[in-house]
Amino acid sequence: MSKGKFPGMPGNMNNMLKQVQKMQKEMEKLQEEVEQREVEASAGGGAVTVKVNGKREILDIAIQPAVVDPDDIEMLQDLILAAANEALRKAEEMMAKEMGKVTGGMNLPGLF
Repeated sequence: MSKGKFPGMPGNMNNMLKQVQKMQKEMEKLQEEVEQREVEASAGGGAVTVKVNGKREILDIAIQPAVVDPDDIEMLQDLILAAANEALRKAEEMMAKEMGKVTGGMNLPGLF
């Protein structure tokens, strides 16, 4: 039995636990970095553009004046929803891709 950080645990378990702790620290650092990144998506051929960060927070919404029609607010709302949902999907995809680099592609629910 190995005497070390976790007494009573076999040496290979100790090593595995150290590797998991290292991976967790790497993931936390990467998550902080990715949360600062920004992605954007547009709808209506660029009529509406939404920018979000890796924390899935909407940072900016840009609307081209030509798409603002007081008689068709519903179309504008649809464009905003489409662009926002696509931007959020891109942010989620970016986070999953970057975390996959650290986890080796393992899906670890609840980590991000």
